Amino acid sequence: MDLVLLKQAAIFHDLDEGELARVLEICKEQKFQSATTVFKEGEPSNRLYIIAEGDVRISRIVPGSGEEALAVLKPGTCFGEMGIFDRSERSTDAIANTDCTLLTITRSDFELLLDFNRDIAYKVLWAVVRLLSGRLRVTNDNLRSFLAMSMF
Repeated sequence: MDLVLLKQAAIFHDLDEGELARVLEICKEQKFQSATTVFKEGEPSNRLYIIAEGDVRISRIVPGSGEEALAVLKPGTCFGEMGIFDRSERSTDAIANTDCTLLTITRSDFELLLDFNRDIAYKVLWAVVRLLSGRLRVTNDNLRSFLAMSMF
């Protein structure tokens, strides 16, 4: 496992080498074969994931249509992080699109890391604010486009 990989993850991008090394200490590696479910919509969220190798498909089941792929994530991408912060259930499915190696961090390990490392907590939480703001902008743009199309 490598610090460069962690640095690619949006929520850890602002951390320096020493801080990344602390994060790496709490990471565990998990391997998934292609087409294996990483997590399912509705399950409790108790960990985040960072893709080390392979691709992960984020999707949800649409009644009457089947699976709708929302995104295919590449190495260096962090996913499942929102459940770490809001303790909600998973809002989508995550499926190994190829054979994958993922780094995982449990909620309890992540919370301990942030509790005992205020500089890391500050940097990570600001990164999450920027990430959520970006996602909200995309959602707003998509909603605006959808509403414009539905008026015709």
